[in-house]
Amino acid sequence: MNEETSLKFTDEQFMRKALELAGRARGRTSPNPIVGCVLVKNGQIIGEGYHQKAGTPHAEVHALKAAQDQAFGATAYVTLEPCSHFGRTPPCADALIRAGIQRVVIAMEDPNPLVSGRGIERLREAGIQVDVGILHHEAATLNEAFCKTMTANLPFVVYKTAMTLDGKIATESGDSRWVSNETSRRYVHQLRDYYDVILVGSETVLRDNPALTCRLPGGRDPVRLVVDGELRLPESSHVLTSSPSSPCIIATTKAAPSDKLERLKKLEQVEIWQYNTSRHVPLKKMLQDLVQRGWISVLLEGGGRLAGALIQEQCIDKLDCFIAPKLVGGSGPSPLSGLHIQRMNEAIELYDLSVDKNSGDIHVTGYFRHD
Repeated sequence: MNEETSLKFTDEQFMRKALELAGRARGRTSPNPIVGCVLVKNGQIIGEGYHQKAGTPHAEVHALKAAQDQAFGATAYVTLEPCSHFGRTPPCADALIRAGIQRVVIAMEDPNPLVSGRGIERLREAGIQVDVGILHHEAATLNEAFCKTMTANLPFVVYKTAMTLDGKIATESGDSRWVSNETSRRYVHQLRDYYDVILVGSETVLRDNPALTCRLPGGRDPVRLVVDGELRLPESSHVLTSSPSSPCIIATTKAAPSDKLERLKKLEQVEIWQYNTSRHVPLKKMLQDLVQRGWISVLLEGGGRLAGALIQEQCIDKLDCFIAPKLVGGSGPSPLSGLHIQRMNEAIELYDLSVDKNSGDIHVTGYFRHD
């Protein structure tokens, strides 16, 4: 192994540790990115840290505090370009410079076009060696929600669904408990803990009456968002009262009955977003409104009509699908009943596919391409 190859191996090793640290804060830092930092000197880690919550010290600050005076002459491995501007916290690039860091290895530049490259420039102007791009793909995937919001002013949306091998999300009688197995369903609650918002259509509420909470010990309930253009959901729906810690938002239109609208507005933890449209909620505008509130990741859990409409508007970024080794036949609903493609050569193709069969279900993930 030559010196250059050895250095790259070492860089990747410490960057993976920084990425692992960053991942500990998934779902806790919005609208900020998740970032990890490792400080290394003479081949040994002398400090590490990660950004734990929006408004609190960044990863670099935690790592420098742990390293103290040992930081002088060290190498910093950071999963995202250190910030160079004053926000809710001081610039991290300046903190690295003051500590006497000799080299900074960065996985990826900040995707915010207003700040991208400025932190790197400041470090280099201070005489610090900066290397960018180590494990870039892994870092970008870890912060895919932040990257999407910074470049498109829209949240990152993943469609989670479970279906039988013959493509049904329920039997023709409407029974859907349970399509996937217990292991797969536990993973879904992990997703609920990670994502800012869980999104469903009114049909899902009417059919299943879900609570849409996270049932993991220590888990965090996401914001619940129900698209209900005509305000059909029953006032006794579990989703309205299931979480004391996060709001339930109902996105509706001027077609909503005014008396029901006023009653729902009086419920604690319930917000009404009423759009000036006749029956259909303007989905892209609704997603932009989420970003304005600081919510940058959305877990879509149903139903098929809403998913199809969002795909047609190119608002879904990722598919997270569990295929159960079951057959039910009949005319049960499909996960994409709202998508109507007439020709096979117009079918939507996913990329960067991943297939996992370890849970007993077939777990398929893939990404959508947008124009």
